Amino acid sequence: MNSFMEQFKRSLVVAEKNIKIYYSKGPVIVFGLVFPLFLALAYVIGRNVPLKEILPGLIGMTTFFTATSVGPSIVPWETRSKTLERLLCCPVALWTIIVGDMLSSFIFGLVISVVPLVLIQILGIELLNFVLLIFGLVFANICFAAFSVLLSAYPPTDVPSTTMMLSSLVKFPLVFISGVFIPVDQLPPWGTVIASISPLTYYIDMVRHLFLGNGFYPLTVDFLAVVAFMLAFTFAAIKLHERTLAKRLS
Repeated sequence: MNSFMEQFKRSLVVAEKNIKIYYSKGPVIVFGLVFPLFLALAYVIGRNVPLKEILPGLIGMTTFFTATSVGPSIVPWETRSKTLERLLCCPVALWTIIVGDMLSSFIFGLVISVVPLVLIQILGIELLNFVLLIFGLVFANICFAAFSVLLSAYPPTDVPSTTMMLSSLVKFPLVFISGVFIPVDQLPPWGTVIASISPLTYYIDMVRHLFLGNGFYPLTVDFLAVVAFMLAFTFAAIKLHERTLAKRLS
């Protein structure tokens, strides 16, 4: 237990280092702030729909894009600058580094995705359970942060633009199949099946429950699915980085 806690403390140090170095990088700002902002504006402007019905998709997109903007680029940058090798020479496990990368991506996503919730409170928009929404927001940010670190595992490259491009090719289809623009209950049967493989689907469905009182899946299923994806992505990220580490350092 002491060993685990020591390693986790080192993950916090890795996360602090990432925050200082990578939050100001161009790709992080573009994919984590600028792009979600313009996508949100395109999503809202010109739609003759009550704001309360737009909010679940808007919150889902903001959380998803911000929480996945840092993770894909950290390991390639570390590989290129040779700091990954130096980290591995320290008394840290590989999972410690991966969790540190996840935490830095999680914090970035959480800070930005709280902004819509503040605006909701200012506008006085009612929702069924604010506490559950906060819990859902935290778990979703961890889930998407783990997903972003997983996306940086393959291919084992030292070119950040490559992983950012590949991660975008994965993230964009998920947005269109996850009920952001069309609720899951309005999709054809084949669309419902495809949507069920996306973690974003369950988070948006959860937010729809808490704002509108309706959703395609039971609220408990939404929470359990987000947690299950979170654990699966974390485990897969650690294992895949372990497998590709030798190629990355060669």
